Amino acid sequence: MRDERFDPSALRFLVGHDLRSAREQARVKQAEAAKHIGCTPAKLSYMESGKTQQAPDEVAALLRYYGVKVEDVDRTVTLAGRADHGTWWAPFDEVLPDWFKTFVGLEGLATQQFEYADKVLPGQIQTPDYATALLGDSLHIPAMDLAQSVRARIARQRLSGTDNPLQLSAVVEEAALDRPVGGPRVMREQLEHLLTLMDQDNVRFQVIPTQVAVHDGLPGSFIILNFAEARGIAYVEYHTGALYLQDQPQVDLYTLAADRLRQKAYTPEETAAAIERRISQFKNME
Repeated sequence: MRDERFDPSALRFLVGHDLRSAREQARVKQAEAAKHIGCTPAKLSYMESGKTQQAPDEVAALLRYYGVKVEDVDRTVTLAGRADHGTWWAPFDEVLPDWFKTFVGLEGLATQQFEYADKVLPGQIQTPDYATALLGDSLHIPAMDLAQSVRARIARQRLSGTDNPLQLSAVVEEAALDRPVGGPRVMREQLEHLLTLMDQDNVRFQVIPTQVAVHDGLPGSFIILNFAEARGIAYVEYHTGALYLQDQPQVDLYTLAADRLRQKAYTPEETAAAIERRISQFKNME
């Protein structure tokens, strides 16, 4: 099944970053760049922040003015040309916080995702029952929106059932396997679902043992998204918002942290054995 996850706002977000980054690297002032394409500095500011439509011809003119390589110009212009499609998550608009909508759009465009999770299992691998138990006691989700919020979370998942599945690599703290979200039955079914996903070539899941006292995930959970036609970003979430880190040194630092976490974690085979032990334990508790 073909799964196209278009999102105009997410595409504009990526194009805007490329425009701003290229202009700053070329040391061109915003007023000079705006004059080059015959617009106001205010409009160019909106283009760079992704708050308005970026016309492909204007994007091309600006990037050429900045001296960007032809292949990078073509890549960004292609992104700009795709930003006139509908938003795939529109049916869930009312239950997605405004600050989270950008991430949902970017996640849908990503080809690869790395996630380090320190408390619960990542959203891409959650079962509906696990997600319901997790979201049901959230300060941010009214009871009347719970069912739709769970549907939105499951709709984000694209690890299977599509011809362009997300390539997921995840490192999770061992404690997340033991936290009885939803009770023994829900956790058993969740872990069985996880084992099934781990049999797929596009899913690499590892657990970092509790006895690893110091590692690069201690500051908190984070996600790295990589795209076929755009530079990668790092994403760090907090209670009422999130940070989108796009500057290359920042992304490189998180990418290095991800590599180091994978090295300190159990291998996928050791992780599978740890999960199987928990499945037996939860089965005995039912």
